[in-house]
Amino acid sequence: MSTKDKKTLLLVDDDATFCRVLGKALEKRNFDVFTATELAIGLELATDHRPDYAIIDLRIGHESGLKLVEELHAQNPDLSMLMLTGYASISTAVEAIKLGAVHYLTKPATVEDIVNALQRDSGNSAVPPAENPISVKRLEWEHLQKILMEHDGNVSAAARALSMHRRTLQRKLAKRPVKD
Repeated sequence: MSTKDKKTLLLVDDDATFCRVLGKALEKRNFDVFTATELAIGLELATDHRPDYAIIDLRIGHESGLKLVEELHAQNPDLSMLMLTGYASISTAVEAIKLGAVHYLTKPATVEDIVNALQRDSGNSAVPPAENPISVKRLEWEHLQKILMEHDGNVSAAARALSMHRRTLQRKLAKRPVKD
């Protein structure tokens, strides 16, 4: 692939070290990478460079990467976007796809997994269903994420909707998702 055949990629994640490491790995795979650690900067870079691909973290500081997915899709419906997160939930996966992402991966993911997901243009019906039902703790975490999303990330409003003290909800949200 010649230099002019390089595909441009926007990487938006609030972890600057993660951006630098993943960006270098993607550059070695012949992508021209632009990185941002804030939503507004990511949107500016997308406007300036019209990337072919985008990798967006779900949580960028206190903001939701879903907002950026929606804005980038409105700006360029052909943009192939991947949501990459350490806070995966069914509700955010569904919303990311509805808003324009083509794939949703959980961290940690290998560079190969990321590149393969970006370059796939259809689903995979061979993915096996889970062997066991979701645990009660995971269901609780999923429900909290859904309610939080319904209240645009406002913890106080979500806590009121859940009839829960705000600090209790904050403590529960600070935990990593429960593995099944």
